[in-house]
Amino acid sequence: MSSVLFEIKNSIAFFTLNRPDKLNAFNREMALLLQEKLDECNKSSEIRCMYLTGNGKGFSAGEDLAEVSNATSSAMQKILREELHPIIYKIRKLEMPVVAAVNGVAAGAGANIALCCDVVVANQSASFIQAFSKIGLIPDSGGTFFLPRLIGWQKASALMMLGDKINAQEAERIGMIYKFFADDVFETEAKKIATTLAQMPTKGLWFTKQALSWSFSHTWKDQLMNENQLQQRAAETKDFKEGVRAFLEKRKPEFKGE
Repeated sequence: MSSVLFEIKNSIAFFTLNRPDKLNAFNREMALLLQEKLDECNKSSEIRCMYLTGNGKGFSAGEDLAEVSNATSSAMQKILREELHPIIYKIRKLEMPVVAAVNGVAAGAGANIALCCDVVVANQSASFIQAFSKIGLIPDSGGTFFLPRLIGWQKASALMMLGDKINAQEAERIGMIYKFFADDVFETEAKKIATTLAQMPTKGLWFTKQALSWSFSHTWKDQLMNENQLQQRAAETKDFKEGVRAFLEKRKPEFKGE
């Protein structure tokens, strides 16, 4: 069976990491297949939201340690360069919102792949752990970039160095994730968020995603200029015109992602 399950339904691309016997830990096959499917997703005019989750009891335990048990430093560099880091790049460049539905443990690279997504939700059983320090490594897969921006430098530093496990409720409280839900309603609520996003003005959401990414490395003056440029592009979309018409006509807008 494929290590990444992929289905398009109601304009949503559903990705399911599918190595449940390994808590969906990444091996080369799964990482490259996920990249391939992400590229397909970005080329499709049908898809307006991506939904990423894991099969079984976990989201992802990170890199499969069996793959790196005898890895040299150059082999580790290859894993990051060819397998894990391209996933982060492709998610951030995906021209639609990405929902990470964390359904259990998210550790190491698994946690950081989730945290790079646009909206992160978790079930009550979920946990997040920066497990790298336990084996003498540094957080990778964008962890040193995204986590301190989500929860602050001091908290991120402590979690990375101590390797503490954070439960879903605490993750929401400190701003690591958007929301957590009780296990019995989690899938329904997470998919409801994806459905809402898939019905919204997709290009406008993509411009918002770009603006947020841009803000990480530019001054507020640069950001104002960038907002000006992106807003001009947003105002040229059909969805903007539909949104204004719907507001004036006091009806629900019907966005097409155009």
